[in-house]
This record gives sequence, structure tokens and C-alpha cells, in this order.
Amino acid sequence: MHLRHSDHEHGPKVVKVTYKLEDPESLTGEDKDTIELMASKGEHLLEVAVENGINIEHACGAVCACSTCHVYIEQGMDELSEATEAEDDRVEEAPGLQRNSRLSCQCEIEGDGPIVVRVPAWNRNAVKEVPH
Repeated sequence: MHLRHSDHEHGPKVVKVTYKLEDPESLTGEDKDTIELMASKGEHLLEVAVENGINIEHACGAVCACSTCHVYIEQGMDELSEATEAEDDRVEEAPGLQRNSRLSCQCEIEGDGPIVVRVPAWNRNAVKEVPH
């Protein structure tokens, strides 16, 4: 399932988001393990990643119905929307659960950053999706 950019308006790309990839080859096809991007307030971490070639798994299409987009927020948790009860329920199903675990499809950027996201090695999109 291909993830589309969210329908609501986003402002300028002013928030620094760093993705640390434990298995960069399977997520991007390259060996670069740290990718620094600029994002807009209102964007979700999953859409920022996918739009920039970081293929974080998202089996449910980013509707908070699975836990495949599970990531660790290493810095900037307070720069993101708070987890909802639905997200808390789903993230509990994810392997490697930690205190800083979140579903990237549910993390809306609200603050000025910076934000650091670690994508675990086991989170990989086995079938690389190509936009239609």
C-alpha cells in the first residue's frame, strides 16, 4: 500500500528530523545509516520518511491498525503529538517495545525540533513499494 502525503496544509519545512537506520540497506537501498531531513509542522514522521526514500513498513496504510511502523524517538518526544489510546494499544503489540516507542504514522510534528528517530533493524519493507 502506497502512502500519500496527508491532505491538510503544511507550513514551511523548518523542523530538523534525523532518522537513524539500523539496517539502512533494506530501508533505502543504500548504506547511509543517518539521514537528516527538514519537515513541516503537521506532517507525520512516517510520511516524512517515505517521501524521502526511507521505506518504513506500514502494512495498514498508516491508519493505526497495526504496529509495523514502530520506531524509537531518541530526541524530541515533546515536539510530537501525544500518543492516543489507540496508538498505545497498537504499539504494545510491536516487538522490542521501549519507553520511547511510537508508531511513526501517528507522530505528528507539532514543535520546532530537533527530532531524532531510530528505525529498528527488524522494521523493513520486504516488498519495496513504488508510487503508482
